[in-house]
Amino acid sequence: MRATDVLIVAAGGAVGAAARYVLGGWLTDRFGTAFPWHTFVINVSGAFALGVLMALSVERGIVTPQWRLALGVGVLGGYTTFSTLSYESIALLSQGSYALGLLNMFGSGAAGLLAAWLGLATGRIV
Repeated sequence: MRATDVLIVAAGGAVGAAARYVLGGWLTDRFGTAFPWHTFVINVSGAFALGVLMALSVERGIVTPQWRLALGVGVLGGYTTFSTLSYESIALLSQGSYALGLLNMFGSGAAGLLAAWLGLATGRIV
């Protein structure tokens, strides 16, 4: 592990975390907090973006390993919100919102898988 790689990941993580904060706030302002749409949208869009990145990097060799590190580990690592997804799902369940809690956890998982697959497909044809 090189110090420059750590700095690349840290810089990307800062960008991703800031993007998560801004988009999450915007979504919460528009759609409220009855369902955590902010986390759902961020996780699904992050899965799609990672799919595109990996197709362009690993499969097509268009994106360099350092850019994959910066964007995949850094930006998207700071952007996606699995720990928040887990907490919000438990919070919904503990409030008695069983359908919403299960929808959040399993819907995010299913939508994330679909988004990653679509991202890979998109990255393969770009």
